[in-house]
Amino acid sequence: MFAIFKKELRGYFTTPVGFVFVGIFLAAASLICAFTTIQQASYNTSTYFQYLIFTFIVLIPLLTMRTFAEERKTRTEQLLLTSPVSLTGMVLGKFFAAYTLFASSVLVSCINLFPLLAFSISESSATTADTHIGPVGGQVVGCLLGVLLIGAAFIAIGIFISSLTESQLSAAVVTIATLGVMVLIGIVSSAINSAPVRAVLDWISVLNRYDNFAFGLFDFSALLYYVSIAGVFVFLTVRIYDKRRWG
Repeated sequence: MFAIFKKELRGYFTTPVGFVFVGIFLAAASLICAFTTIQQASYNTSTYFQYLIFTFIVLIPLLTMRTFAEERKTRTEQLLLTSPVSLTGMVLGKFFAAYTLFASSVLVSCINLFPLLAFSISESSATTADTHIGPVGGQVVGCLLGVLLIGAAFIAIGIFISSLTESQLSAAVVTIATLGVMVLIGIVSSAINSAPVRAVLDWISVLNRYDNFAFGLFDFSALLYYVSIAGVFVFLTVRIYDKRRWG
């Protein structure tokens, strides 16, 4: 698995994909941070992270579209299937390579929050010691954890869709549509009058389960939800290749 992981991670930077992803991600994160915190003169970072999730709809497919689709197009898929690495190791190697690049970009983007800390230090020096000024640490950590969990689930979905086609464009378009539905379904549910249908849509919604993290609260059920999505789609990808190996 580690050999696949290194190969895939190196591959992101021997092609423009990795540079394009990191560049667009950091630029988008900086703009969102500027408009949701600095321009609004607000220390509330939950809006920043929530808007950041919307960028995943487009950016994560850019990261995952090539994982398996490229292997099928270049006919190197058979080399993977006949390699000594297990199918689970192969899929996890690709998943962790994509997730490492994603998580690293998210953590680097946290530099955007440094100006808020600087402003809070300068303002707190002019106020009483009992007054809290600045971003709430629990909220930042909660939002960051939620974003990383959502990213893991989305990457697993993107990798699964990539395994179904040899066209990177098709993989990207279908992944964008799927992630878009998962993110926007909670917003749509508020316009539905049927309580049972609304309850089902809210249960599926990615954003609704993120709410507790946005308030700085650890939600074990949401953690289990995101990890389960990632695990299920990694498992489905393994099953796709298991069937293809013996088919």
